Formats: sequence, structure tokens, C-alpha cells
Amino acid sequence: MSAEPNLSIVCACIPTIKLSFRRSAPNSNLPQEETSVNQPYFQQKAELASEDRAVEMPPETRAHGAPIATINAAKTHPEVIVVAIAARDPVRAHAYAKKHNIPNVHTSYQALLDDPTIDAIYNPLPNGLHYEWTIKALQAGKHVLLEKPSVSNASEARSLFRTPLLLDNGGSLVVLDAVHIRFHPAWQKFLTLIDPTNIAEATSSIWMPPIFAQDDIRFQYNLAGGCLMDLGSYAIQTLRQVFGCEPTECLSANARLMPQGYDQDIDQAFTASWKFPNGGIGTIHADSSYDGRYLPWLTRYIPPVRSPKVEVKHREVIVPNSDMPGMETATTKTVIFWDVLAQSLWHRIDIIESHELRSSPAGEVKKRWTDTRYLKQYSDDKVCADDSWTTYRHMLEQFVNKIRGRQTGVWVDSEDSIRQMEMIDGAYRKAGMKVRPSIAPEELY
Repeated sequence: MSAEPNLSIVCACIPTIKLSFRRSAPNSNLPQEETSVNQPYFQQKAELASEDRAVEMPPETRAHGAPIATINAAKTHPEVIVVAIAARDPVRAHAYAKKHNIPNVHTSYQALLDDPTIDAIYNPLPNGLHYEWTIKALQAGKHVLLEKPSVSNASEARSLFRTPLLLDNGGSLVVLDAVHIRFHPAWQKFLTLIDPTNIAEATSSIWMPPIFAQDDIRFQYNLAGGCLMDLGSYAIQTLRQVFGCEPTECLSANARLMPQGYDQDIDQAFTASWKFPNGGIGTIHADSSYDGRYLPWLTRYIPPVRSPKVEVKHREVIVPNSDMPGMETATTKTVIFWDVLAQSLWHRIDIIESHELRSSPAGEVKKRWTDTRYLKQYSDDKVCADDSWTTYRHMLEQFVNKIRGRQTGVWVDSEDSIRQMEMIDGAYRKAGMKVRPSIAPEELY
């Protein structure tokens, strides 16, 4: 029996990176339209790890960290190699490829997709380009690791994740919504400490200092930008995960728009609340230009830092005290996850249980006390005991497993991705803002 072929990641100097997996992929007779995109590029570290054919994934440069993080993760995966790049500027592309020992350079994204040696791509392009280039990748028979948010709106999500290109051919093609934070053992441990049916309220807060230019691609409506589409999408993911279901209603939504002179259809910060089936309330606070400082006169030259936090408060649970007749113990449990975005570098899970000893049925409090525990979990023996694995590395492991036909642990299925975009669209509408647009390719070039 021959050994399974290696998987490869192909990096693009411009908005896309590509993964390659050595396996025959179904061909499509659907017409393919060759286009090019003039977007800024990111220099990502990549190296050739094998001579085997690999699956390509076109990476976009929409995110400052995601392409590099994915490529670095690939370098530690025995079944993944980096084999090619694609770029509109051939001079830049060849210089990049030479610097990083990448053997193949394609002069357009479509040329990369047409390369028969590539089986998968990583698509981190600006949000507005996700749908177009993911569909084209599927038409070319490529698997896709698709940077979040998966697409621009729920309509595109339904079209993409229910396309016959995925449903036909026995579901042989794989598209994964790259919500990397869901794949780390720390987050999975956190979820085991939650009782979804008994949540009273959950709050997910994610802040970023003002490190991006006001005209960054994150802040362009025509590219489906906005805080809710970036940091806010993480916050929404965490709420959906802790409640284990979809909300029944968006109660409120408020946006802080970009400063005057910039795109007024773009939210720089976003706050929203939802009601869930158990009656619990979930709230997000997302700010892509957080500038809250202590002693601003002293710290004005230091970037403001505030750790992302997911806090879940459960309803009170009352239990009769078997050792003290006529008494009962009331317990309220709060679980906090600190630093969900960079959990592979550092995180902490706080489990806080507040107790009251009361007389029954009068309810007179006789004693109060609090028990607090702190947990960390950087690895999982079921998947990998290596503490150095990042969230991207854990995600890549499951992506490869899915392509190989092996059992996956954590996964984001198609309907999950659709519901995520439906929740984002609903929040924009509640805030009185326009849903992010679907853009015809000719509008972009």
C-alpha cells in the first residue's frame, strides 16, 4: 500500500494563499472566468517541504496575521507543503518566491486554480472577494480553507455552502470556514464548563487598538468591511458556541461609525444583544479602534491593550443542604475565558462559584463565600500533546483530516457558516445599517 501523498500550501503574494493536497480532484465543466485583483500583498513565510504534489489554496491579504499564521502552521504539518504563489505583479511575485524558496509562480489567481498539481487553497482575500474566488476554486476542483467571515452576507453564504459543487460528487470537495479560535483545546475545555440551558447572560468583548489605517480594506463597505465582519464575527461565534444554539431575536444593535471623511457605511465599533431560546441574553462588544487608556497624559505613546474576554454567568442553582435540615445552598457559577484570540500564546479560564447558605423557606442568608479556580489547557492528548500548536495548527489538522476522509474532531459545517452570516446580517439591520453588499466582479477591477 502506498503512503498517502503530502498536502501543500501555496502562498500568493497578493490577496490569496493556496494549499495543495496530492489527490485527484473532480474536474468541473462549468465555465471559468479569468480575472485579476489589484490588492496589497503580504509577505508570508513559506518553504517547500516536499517534492510531492499538493493541494493549493489562494490566500488573500485581507488580514495582517492570518496568512502568515496559516503558513507557519503548515510548516509543522507532515502532510502539508508550500509549493506556489500567485500574483498580478510578476516582478514582485518572483522576488517573493525566490526569497522564500517557493518553486512555482502564477501570474493570476485563475492560473493558479488551473494548475493541476494543486488541490487546495487558503483564501484570505478581502471579504468582498471570498465568494467569487471560492466558487472559482470549487469549479477548478480545489478544496478551500476560507478565512472568516466566510462571505459578504447570508445570501452569499446560502449560495456558496449549498452549491451543487459541494453537494455533488459525493461531497468530495471541502470548504472550511476558518474560525481558528474554535479548534484550540482551551476553547473546547471552556465549553465543557458551560451549562447552555442554564445561562443567564453571556458577554463577549473583543478590542483592538487603532493600528489599522482608516482606509484599510477592513473599513471599506464595497469590500464588505466593518468591525462586525472582523472582530465582531469572532464575538458572535463565541456566543453561538456557549449557548449551543441560535438566538430567537436581536434585541438591540448599535454601531460607532468611522470618523467623518471616511466610509460612513462602515462600523468602527459594534455592540449588540440577542435573546436565546433558554431566555438568556448574549451581548457582544467589538471595537477595532479601541483607545481607552488609563492616565492618558502618561500613556499616550503606548498602544492601549485590553484582553478579549468571554464571560458566561449561569442562573442560580438551589440545593437543599443535607447536613443542615432547614437550610439550602444557592450557587451562582461564572466562567470567564481570557484572551480567546491568542489562546495558544496565553489564556486563562476562571471558574467562579458564589455560594449562599440560606434558611428555607424564609431565605435568610446565614453565610456567603466564593470558590475560584483557574485553568489552562494548551494541548489535548486526543489530538496532540504538543503545547506549541497554535489555533491555526489545530484547525489545519482537522482540515487535512476532512480532505483525507478521516474523522474530524472540531468542525464548522456548512449550515453553521450560513447561520453565522444570518446573525451578522440581522445585527446590521437592527442597527439601521446596510447589509454588506455582493459585488459583481466587474465592479472591482
